[in-house]
Amino acid sequence: MPGPLDGIKVLDLTRVLAGPYATMLLGDLGAEVIKIEQPSIGDESRNFGPFKNGFSLYFMSVNRGKRSITLNLKTGRGQAIFKQLLAHTDIVVENFRPGTMEKLGLDYDTLKTEHPSLIYAACSGFGQTGPYAQQGAYDMIIQGMGGIISITGEPEGPPVRVGTSISDITAALFTTIGVLSALHHRNQTGKGQFVDVAMLDSLVAVLENAVVRYFATGEAPKPLGARHPAITPFEAFASADGHVIIALGNDTLWAKFCEHVNRQDLISDERFRTNAGRTENHAELFPILSDIMSQRATDDWINALGQIGVPCGPINTMDKVVSHPQVQAREMIARIVHQITGEVEVPGVPIKLSETPGNVDAPAPSLGEHTTEVLTNILKMPPDEVAKLKQDGIV
Repeated sequence: MPGPLDGIKVLDLTRVLAGPYATMLLGDLGAEVIKIEQPSIGDESRNFGPFKNGFSLYFMSVNRGKRSITLNLKTGRGQAIFKQLLAHTDIVVENFRPGTMEKLGLDYDTLKTEHPSLIYAACSGFGQTGPYAQQGAYDMIIQGMGGIISITGEPEGPPVRVGTSISDITAALFTTIGVLSALHHRNQTGKGQFVDVAMLDSLVAVLENAVVRYFATGEAPKPLGARHPAITPFEAFASADGHVIIALGNDTLWAKFCEHVNRQDLISDERFRTNAGRTENHAELFPILSDIMSQRATDDWINALGQIGVPCGPINTMDKVVSHPQVQAREMIARIVHQITGEVEVPGVPIKLSETPGNVDAPAPSLGEHTTEVLTNILKMPPDEVAKLKQDGIV
């Protein structure tokens, strides 16, 4: 069954994570994604572990379903081939430092003259404008500059990185949203446009209440461990055999919980009667709840609280995540087969569409695996011309 982006063609000039994740999502939703890589070198994430039979599973996880061609864009012939491919392309996505594509004569302002319907997305560390535009960035740098590390970890503890590359992933999501928005605009007007997404902007955008808390109080928020800054109780507690998370987002749930643990006195306690009071008096409430939660095992709490509609859950390790019945039922672990690695598991498609569902149906490509196929089928090049391009290091 074709996906919602069936018929859309993407030239993917991205590497490592933010850009490849965005183009992977477009591919999962049905777009044809042609990944353009430097001959003999390729995307540097091909050298990132873990590996299976010498092939990077890091690369596999964010480049599935794409076709790979090699093309030296630093040569005039390589640039000419790229421009030929543009005639068959809807979207270009790149994540070079600003100015890189302009030096090659392949920037949006140059290309839109001949291709006014082209959608050109640039995902970079700091965006195309501003005093930091020319600086390079990696996720950890942006996590620090964007403030998320300052609110992560235990109080008074050392700086702690968020456990996933959150700056890259949020930038990828916003790039995808920008591309889809530009597609809608093009469908209405026929005009393409430039999509400029920065990792720093993206991280600031998802800081949610940290930003408004600062402006409301004038004080910079600090790490709170596993605790929510504005809802109480909304955190992890030690159980008899591990940890359990309870998330009581309103006074009704608080009352249900207190009744279940035979502590009705807490409901009427003026310190804890409202969420605002519980949050303000967290230091007094936490040891009370910690004593209560430590008396039963995690599964016992989850079963009992679940029956009365009180939100709760465990802290799963990755082995439990991937085997969880809900994760399995939602097909969030996909299996793909690669000629080098054999079968591997990767995350599935989280966007569930009723009429045009996305799909994970092909592995990541080997470097240049589809060069001959693309040049002969799309550009109608004779095989001997392709062979000469390979000989000359153009592809």
